[in-house]
Amino acid sequence: MQKTAFPIGATLRYAAIALYVLFALFPIYWLVKIAVTPDRLIYTEGTQIWPSSFTLDNFVSVLFLTDFLVYFKNSMIVSLGTAFFTTLVATAAGYAFSRFHFRGKAIIIALMLITQMFPLLMIIAPIYKIMAGLRLLDSLTGLIIVYTAFNVPFATFLMQGFFDGIPKDLEEAAMIDGCTRFEALRKVIFPLTLPGLAATLGFIFTAAWSELLFALMLINSDDKMTFPVGLKTFVSKFAVDWGQMMAAGTLALIPSCLFFILIQRFLVKGLTAGAVKG
Repeated sequence: MQKTAFPIGATLRYAAIALYVLFALFPIYWLVKIAVTPDRLIYTEGTQIWPSSFTLDNFVSVLFLTDFLVYFKNSMIVSLGTAFFTTLVATAAGYAFSRFHFRGKAIIIALMLITQMFPLLMIIAPIYKIMAGLRLLDSLTGLIIVYTAFNVPFATFLMQGFFDGIPKDLEEAAMIDGCTRFEALRKVIFPLTLPGLAATLGFIFTAAWSELLFALMLINSDDKMTFPVGLKTFVSKFAVDWGQMMAAGTLALIPSCLFFILIQRFLVKGLTAGAVKG
């Protein structure tokens, strides 16, 4: 009688993955749990797995009694603008670094790496001075410019890695067939870089959506505040409205989830499109 081997290794792997997923999702679960807990039970039942009473009052208050929708709109404008302009610049720069050799290339790459080494607290004062001189303080446009400037180096290295992974032979074959370099880029290389573009867009959008320091220092008006800065309005001098703060945090998860759902098809499509001729 043949014995069936018990897949201990596979079981351990699945168990480890399950534990990691639970560990990663637990903060989100706790966020939602506090958001639906009535204020009177937050401190008395704060450690229970689920509150004895359920309410949506915190969500109603956040949506209709606070400026959350204003903060939400500002964050959407800044995050989408930053993701678009950063990806546009990073794609062009990443392609240039991947395909061309020019004088000073190593120096430019080194300078871009150096920009990632400085703590943000060290450069916030010079950035504030520059933005004040350009009259871009308290401006969503100024915030987009700053976010784009600080995300372009990393996004460029990310896109360069994707371009490096695409054989130059595909591009050269298209040019031999009569395509210009731009046409080869558009028809052959661009479809293959859709996973890279989607990943870059997702990363930059998430980084801009959750950024606090620059938004806190460069924005003064309540009607220009982004969501991370707007959360401080739930903290008063003597108390913290945990229910509304957690409800606002729960609502803030929606755009990132929807954004990744929208770009997911490009991640899959880019793996197969553009590599087959004819």
